[in-house]
Amino acid sequence: MNQRYRIQFPPEESHKLGQDEVYFSVVEDGQNKRLRFHDYDKIYLRPGLYEQIFYERLKCTSPERVGTILKSAMDEYGENFSELRVLDLGAGNGMMGEVLNEYGVARLIGADIIPEAKTAAYRDRPDVYDEYYVADFTNLNENQKTDLEDWSVNCLSAVAALGFGDIPCSAFIQALQFVQNDGWVAFNIKDTFLDASDTSGFSRCIRQLLWSKYLDLFHLEKYRHRLSMEGVPLYYFALVAKKTAQIPDDFLEIHGIENE
Repeated sequence: MNQRYRIQFPPEESHKLGQDEVYFSVVEDGQNKRLRFHDYDKIYLRPGLYEQIFYERLKCTSPERVGTILKSAMDEYGENFSELRVLDLGAGNGMMGEVLNEYGVARLIGADIIPEAKTAAYRDRPDVYDEYYVADFTNLNENQKTDLEDWSVNCLSAVAALGFGDIPCSAFIQALQFVQNDGWVAFNIKDTFLDASDTSGFSRCIRQLLWSKYLDLFHLEKYRHRLSMEGVPLYYFALVAKKTAQIPDDFLEIHGIENE
């Protein structure tokens, strides 16, 4: 059983920080150790801390929500969930993988850029993934590409992983390249990323992809991702689409999008 941590949120004046800058303190050996919400490497080293912060305290619903939407879309489309071979990008310690595994996918491949994520996934959920790659999808080597191609992936999932510099758009596109045409894509993004007023490279990239010929958007739903430290709902979009064609290597350059 995972240990319980003494967690302290910062004073209210610090709550104006951006979502990727927010921090908390965990009391260890009588000392307060400050961690950012996005210090995943340090969080994953502490068994159960990720779940305690994001799922117990902040009521994150995204893995269940995205998984349910994908299952409903496939049911409506007349396809079997049990035939999915899923690449779970930004898999972390396996929260989304656990949901997909419970639905009964054929194969489940995790991927994350930090080794602490793989260690945590195998520690906390040892029976979820068939394989787990520690890899930078902006710079895959030939062996990694060959291994991933051999899985014949027909679904990509990415939950609570896109934006804020965690997974740049070029990495997301590279992951999409491993999905077979007519395969599924299920992910979530912060609601502002679909707003035309957001001119960041990542936001523009996602919008260009969604309205392109490469993806056929099947379901788009706004929902409460989790609470902020103040208890204010943070809204995301859950998206399910089908991949219709390979994305050209120069997609980012064609659309004048910086790799964010």
